Amino acid sequence: MKDFILPDIGEGIVECEVVKWLIVEGQKIKEDDPVVEVMTDKALVEIPAKYSGVVTKLYYGEGEIAKVHFPLFSIDTVNTNTIQVNETVLANAEISADNSPSKVEWQTKNIESTPSKALASPAVRRLAKEMGIDLATVKGTGDKGRVLRDDLSQFVVSDSDDKSNKANNTVEVIKGVKASMAKKMSHAALTVPHFSVSEEIQLDKLIDVKSQLLDTYIQKQLKLTFMPFFIKAISLALHQFPIINAQVNDDCSEITYMDTHNIGFAIDSKVGLLVPNIKGVERLSIMDITSQYNELVDRARLGRVKTEELKGGTITVSNIGVLGGTVATPIINTPESAILALGRIQRLPRFNEQDKAIAVNIMQVSWSADHRIIDGSTLVKFNNLLKSYIENPISLLHPL
Repeated sequence: MKDFILPDIGEGIVECEVVKWLIVEGQKIKEDDPVVEVMTDKALVEIPAKYSGVVTKLYYGEGEIAKVHFPLFSIDTVNTNTIQVNETVLANAEISADNSPSKVEWQTKNIESTPSKALASPAVRRLAKEMGIDLATVKGTGDKGRVLRDDLSQFVVSDSDDKSNKANNTVEVIKGVKASMAKKMSHAALTVPHFSVSEEIQLDKLIDVKSQLLDTYIQKQLKLTFMPFFIKAISLALHQFPIINAQVNDDCSEITYMDTHNIGFAIDSKVGLLVPNIKGVERLSIMDITSQYNELVDRARLGRVKTEELKGGTITVSNIGVLGGTVATPIINTPESAILALGRIQRLPRFNEQDKAIAVNIMQVSWSADHRIIDGSTLVKFNNLLKSYIENPISLLHPL
């Protein structure tokens, strides 16, 4: 019998939430079979088996918090004649497997009893402690009176109703990617002096170029959007303004000029906001960028990006326009020094050189930058160069 120890997932992560078991107790599995999906504060991770054998015990239930370097499940790598066990029926009971040399004790996963006899999982106990709730006062709706997460929420609602007739209040713990984002954005907003610049860019020529390229990209099974053009334009502009791609240390005594353009983009995924990045954009063509962008977007929306794809970014683009926004004041994705928000495309009247009103396609772009190392003049000049690339998109396809 061996315990499968939850491995070090990296970046100092010490715990994760068990989202979905892909195995059950009594199931025969093989080495490298996927066994569980866990949620860290970065992404959804699928963990494979290290051994072949029969699963004998799952130490955590779905929704509970598993600790790194502690047992996740146990597996019998010798005896494969194992009985399928119903954990609820056999809670706190002993059974004898016909082909086992001795009795095996089975207990319901991670259900503990307090002196008050309240049944709850460790995750629910911790949540109750954080909410200041005595489990003994909560009526459990689970098996044998087990207190569930929903019971805590309902308890809060009922208690609030008694005090102020607010019967629709619910309480939700901020965790996983959402908790990571909350912590990072709070730190950035409080420690980095932000300033913002907005400008409008005409997209008529870019729209024409995109339509001309569409058939070629479709033949290569690539979805072409405006984002790869902006990513390439940012990279080209960074060559002349490397300070925009720089990073400052905590006490602002050193500036590091990053030698690669690892451009990230914000994705609203099923697990929260993720910001994967494309590495080495300065070496890539529009088609290369499109291919990598499509792949990352597809996996990010499922919460399945790799840890290394979320690390090492040097500048970020957020496309608020897909949701209908026009102008924003984005918060810098530290330790980066600048972030760009793209607004939606609008058909608006503008005056040409002959002072005649014409209809043009306009996008508002909004920058936020670290004022400790980037001044307003530099950011405006950088954006002017970016604008020139977007308004003359042939330069993106054939850069000098």
